[in-house]
Amino acid sequence: MATTRQRIEPESAGMSAVEPVMRNPGLPLDMSWVNRVHVNRSAVERRAATLTTRRTVKKEWQAAWLLRAITCIDLTALAGDDTPGNVLRLCAKARQPVRQELLESMGVPSLQTGAVCVYHNLIPTAVRALEGSSIPVAAVSTGFPAGQIPFEQKIREIEASVQAGAHEIDIVISRAHVLTGDWQALYDEVKAFREACGEAHLKTILATHELATLRNVGMASLVCMMAGADFIKTSTGKEPVNATLPVGLVMVRAIREYYEQTGWKVGFKPAGGIRTAKSSLDWLILMKEELGQDWLNNTLFRIGASGLLSDIERQLSYFVTGHYAAAQYNPLV
Repeated sequence: MATTRQRIEPESAGMSAVEPVMRNPGLPLDMSWVNRVHVNRSAVERRAATLTTRRTVKKEWQAAWLLRAITCIDLTALAGDDTPGNVLRLCAKARQPVRQELLESMGVPSLQTGAVCVYHNLIPTAVRALEGSSIPVAAVSTGFPAGQIPFEQKIREIEASVQAGAHEIDIVISRAHVLTGDWQALYDEVKAFREACGEAHLKTILATHELATLRNVGMASLVCMMAGADFIKTSTGKEPVNATLPVGLVMVRAIREYYEQTGWKVGFKPAGGIRTAKSSLDWLILMKEELGQDWLNNTLFRIGASGLLSDIERQLSYFVTGHYAAAQYNPLV
């Protein structure tokens, strides 16, 4: 078939050089801005529904978008039975996420994922396994996933993870601050987390399913960005409902408004329940239509996933060979 000989342009796959993004310094809490947030739920849901129908990506363009999606994945090991062996295999997959013969057939010299995300105790294992690569280690922190530990302990956990070698810290906010409307407490908490991170990037997990309303999601997004978050993230992956397009739409529009008002770019990370190549394309389309080309790279967009990569590699195998590879040829770890 014709697509088996198509070459993918590196720029289309997201492998060209990306300009570094200046970190969001934050700004004083502006409650007049936060209180102006209003969300029309039915309009948001209609817009989210059209994202998956208005734009289609086929053949070599689809392959290029899927390759770009791979570069934006935070490969994740956040299970209770994680072992150093699991993390070593995950890091090997992060270094070589797609079989080399498939990459060569598409004219792609190399590829790697956006990061590897682990619990604190496995940071040293991941750091050693990724040595010599440019893949950062991300660590979940602040009592992930519930966040129900003392504030001082949260700060110590962040500092310990940074000292252990984590380049990115995924924190969970205290949902009670949102549910009780204590926006100053949320701002102060995230600002302290940002200071504890030092040079490590701060990704704030909103756990959106537990925030009750889309307006709360929008308000929490703004407050976290004002406090200096480098990324805002939908979910822990442990809630009954995780990343959904309506929630993502509210969050990326908050990012767009923050950029328009301040000039600072903040990243976005959907996480949890993103398991198919098709769903990764839906999220890329959301980013392109709502935030534009600047957000279509792993400096400003990540997908938190553990099983997604296997399905993407399966689709790329079909693009190259004309048939789907058996599951044993696309193992995640």
